[in-house]
Amino acid sequence: MKPILEVKNLIKNYGRVEAVRDVSFSVEAGKCFGLLGPNGAGKTTTIEVIEDVISPSSGKVLYKQAPRSSSFREEVGIQFQQTALLGYMTIRETLQTFKSLYQHTAEIDFLADLCYLQEFLDQMNDKISGGQRQRFFLALALINEPELIFLDEPSTGLDPQARRNLWDVVNRIKKMGKTIILTTHYMEEAQYLCDEVAIMDYGKIIAQGNPKDLIRQHGGDVIVELPRASFQNIPDPKRFSYRQKPDTVEISTTDANTCLSDLLSLEVDLNDVIIRSQNLESVFLNLTGRKLRE
Repeated sequence: MKPILEVKNLIKNYGRVEAVRDVSFSVEAGKCFGLLGPNGAGKTTTIEVIEDVISPSSGKVLYKQAPRSSSFREEVGIQFQQTALLGYMTIRETLQTFKSLYQHTAEIDFLADLCYLQEFLDQMNDKISGGQRQRFFLALALINEPELIFLDEPSTGLDPQARRNLWDVVNRIKKMGKTIILTTHYMEEAQYLCDEVAIMDYGKIIAQGNPKDLIRQHGGDVIVELPRASFQNIPDPKRFSYRQKPDTVEISTTDANTCLSDLLSLEVDLNDVIIRSQNLESVFLNLTGRKLRE
């Protein structure tokens, strides 16, 4: 399948600062592609160049195998990190205003159902919660029935429940066959929503691929954690790769099923066992030598 979006050797400099350093990737239609990494990694600058909000220092962006034309902004939807809205207008009135700006638009009731806005359509813009606001911004990004949608850190600042509600809306949009470009510094978010991710650090892509494949390649071992008392009676502890802590023992393994079977065969009490699977946070740590939020 031909990609709907291609980014080739993208560079963006601000004076001597290299914000984006030779970034290249392509996105297939109908996929959710994630740009993830810490704050300052170059994610937002990259997405703003692709959106044609700012100009690149060099490189190319192709949409449907061609340079972006004047119709590009009619065919894409953008949810910015921050959007200022008029407080004296309602959600419905604002959707109607945005609807008047485009030739081809979705119905307001459809967007309200899709983004769970029905209960507060007649509320003022400044009288809704953070989670409601982000779903409202998502509806605004969909008003022109875009084929390609940009979501720039859409769940930043939301509580866990509001974040999950937003993820549910994004998954509903994916099922409609829309293509999504998502920036985030939440590894769990990227792992849950994205078909493919590019991990950025200091303006460069340091790893790219399907989240499960990246975890398999770069995530490291699974950790099986036991109370020390449960581990002490093992006749041959050297058969396991483990590390002792004051109250627990951490066993490193590439196969949790085999490890647990071995422990069961030795009659180890597994009632208090904790299994820590590796994730994209582990991938970032193993590739850079530091945690994502340092």
